[in-house]
Amino acid sequence: MAQYILSGSQNFHLLRSITQTLAGRVALFKLLPLDFSELKNSTLLADEYAEAAIKGAYPAIFDRAIDSSVFYSNYVETYVEKDVTELLRVKDTRQFKQFIKLCANRAGQLLNINALSNEADIAYNTAKEWLSILESSYITFLLQPYHENRNKRLVKTPKLYFYDTGLLCFLLGIRTDEQLLTDRSKGNIFENMMVSEHQKSLYHQYLFEDLYFWQDSNRVEIDLLWKNRDTYFATQIKATKTIQKDLFKQLDKFESHVSPHAVQKVLLYGGNEAQRRTQYDILSWKQASDGLYFGK
Repeated sequence: MAQYILSGSQNFHLLRSITQTLAGRVALFKLLPLDFSELKNSTLLADEYAEAAIKGAYPAIFDRAIDSSVFYSNYVETYVEKDVTELLRVKDTRQFKQFIKLCANRAGQLLNINALSNEADIAYNTAKEWLSILESSYITFLLQPYHENRNKRLVKTPKLYFYDTGLLCFLLGIRTDEQLLTDRSKGNIFENMMVSEHQKSLYHQYLFEDLYFWQDSNRVEIDLLWKNRDTYFATQIKATKTIQKDLFKQLDKFESHVSPHAVQKVLLYGGNEAQRRTQYDILSWKQASDGLYFGK
């Protein structure tokens, strides 16, 4: 049998045109924007997280030295004007652009589709359809809440993230590092970058781990969580560059909650130095997915 590699950026147009499922005879590779390991291997990763977030990670930005704001402006226009209008027959493209911006304002937050549809002035089912398009075209993804009961994971409220923070910052009107560092969305953008980095690395390394967040009724929250056998890997994400004791409170509370299960507690922060403490691993943002520390 011959082997073929079919590549392209038009995911939903391609899938609509394939008449056979090829089940069991095909492997699908999702090539998302560049991850940190790819950027580091090419000495292209920025020194500070704010610069990395603004620049984004689409290859053309680095390969052709395109200014990020110019690239994303054209990206949004072509994505909305061509792909989305063809797929959804959207009559008012301004309304869809506004919808994407409203999604950007909710990055790193629990997704309330009712509130989103009301603010966008569209029907609930339309909002669900548009969110599905953003997911299938790899603009956004959802992080599900962790629960021991697998059925409850499917019905609880997920959190919304963008695959690329350059696009996210552009939609939020943030154009410079300085602007990002003083913006009220700084924490959500940093969290988005760290969560999306894990998601990208999983796809690029062809790993099949399920990522979650965790939140209890007292709003104790773990930003990123997965489980390997009887060990929980709990990661708290903070944009600060200063490590303080209270940054570990949520991790400790989660450990008490799941006792006697073992918990590997990780703090992923905005500084550039890694530390190893008795109870915690403190990782720089640049190490977000080094080895993915799954099962380590």
